[in-house]
Amino acid sequence: SRPQKVCLCPFLPVHPLKVSTSLYIIQHPAEGSRVLRTVPLLAACLPPDKCKILVGRRFNEDRYPELATVCRNPNTLILYPGAEATNLEEVAVTSSSPSVMIIIDGTWSQAKDIFYKNSLFRLPKQVQLKPSISSQYVIRTQPTNTCLSTLECAAVALSIMEKNKSIQETILHPLQALCSFQLQHGAQIHHSKEHLLKNGLYDKPMPKNKRKLRRMELLVNNVKI
Repeated sequence: SRPQKVCLCPFLPVHPLKVSTSLYIIQHPAEGSRVLRTVPLLAACLPPDKCKILVGRRFNEDRYPELATVCRNPNTLILYPGAEATNLEEVAVTSSSPSVMIIIDGTWSQAKDIFYKNSLFRLPKQVQLKPSISSQYVIRTQPTNTCLSTLECAAVALSIMEKNKSIQETILHPLQALCSFQLQHGAQIHHSKEHLLKNGLYDKPMPKNKRKLRRMELLVNNVKI
């Protein structure tokens, strides 16, 4: 649905990737109005039955019985970092049966709100990715240097679960093309907030909210948040 000269179709896989892992993308409603989204690119890389998108803020068993069943499945994982999360690589080593992975799509504050205010998402095993790569989604500002877009999270996670590194490369290809097109047409590279703060380049007023100010101090001092 883009103009032909910036069409991303040539950068998508010719055929949807064959994967055994199913993704459930829990998308905050505000993401739908963003122009440069990564989830449509992700969905275009996978078979429809392997990438289901649910839009909303609150998810209960009465309104989402299928999701409730998925959350109770012992093979379901939810990708959300934190003290209770296990590194996905460790889980993938012991996993032999097809898995389901839930990924929350939204800003970090929106994702946090969805995760903590929906009890269903506390049922699956919580996993996280090792912060080993920097985001290639350079046309959006990330909180830290190791924060990834939804598409990047899915690409890394699927490559781990499927034990196939080429999956990550294939899914990242259209994202790289998107960023390249945007930069060619006037977009600027966005460094992470962490990078800007540490290098004295943050040009916005500092927040008055003590909690937000504290988070920014932690970023500068290399404290994991």
